[in-house]
Amino acid sequence: MKQKLLKYWLMTLISSLVLLSACGIRQLPDNLAASMLDNTDMILVEDALPAYLVMVDALILTYPKNSGYLATGAQLNSAYAGIFVADPERQQTISSKALDYARRASCLEVVSLCQIEQLSLDQQHEIMASIHQERQAQWLHLLGSTWAGWIQAHSSDWNAVAQLGRVEALLERQVQLAPGYNDAMGELYLAVLYSLLPPALGGQPERAQQMFETAIERSNGQNLIIKVFYAQQFARMMFDQELHDSLLERVLQAEVNQGNLTLQNSYAQRLAAELLAESSSYFF
Repeated sequence: MKQKLLKYWLMTLISSLVLLSACGIRQLPDNLAASMLDNTDMILVEDALPAYLVMVDALILTYPKNSGYLATGAQLNSAYAGIFVADPERQQTISSKALDYARRASCLEVVSLCQIEQLSLDQQHEIMASIHQERQAQWLHLLGSTWAGWIQAHSSDWNAVAQLGRVEALLERQVQLAPGYNDAMGELYLAVLYSLLPPALGGQPERAQQMFETAIERSNGQNLIIKVFYAQQFARMMFDQELHDSLLERVLQAEVNQGNLTLQNSYAQRLAAELLAESSSYFF
């Protein structure tokens, strides 16, 4: 009975969307994402998000050339796979759909990004150097961040991990064109990438730390997930417990309600509490 009611509700919801005005339809993707992101109740969002994903999928099927719908589909699917999905196979499937949407959206808006995954890394760098408009940075960010989520979901596949250089090239150009865009998430992704290897294996700790600090500054300290990854990826790699605990304590003491950062900040506080509880055993 519950499944029948859910199907009926979804069909009614999707049918209602078709009747919306063109103006209302155009506003829907942004409003969908905003309603999710500006929310502290992660359980509510986790329960509600699948219905949103189905609805956005329906919009994309109806308007396959609408970059706004594709971008929303990429963002929501990537977030859902990364935060709420524990099963590796489901995570891979959903992140693959997110990346497909991101590729299609970025191709519609920046023609030189079409099929960029088929180019050599040197050719990709040439493409990045040819992109000069600040408004194109959002599509570099969309593709780069979604691609990073896809790689994370496929981290057991070395062919996927080998694509990190492509993500780095996209996000470095985005940060050059639009510093601090999307609450400095581009800077955060780069800081994490620079932290993947310890110094003994050729890592870039000074560059990583500088980028983490830059991300905090450009987000005005409001994007709490930056400090969490700073502690988890950098402080633990450098075995710096003082920095680690200080960052996490600052996260736990911070105000989570920051507009579109609210949901992410709530998640950051949950991770911070878990990491801080492990601190004494990690830094033995």
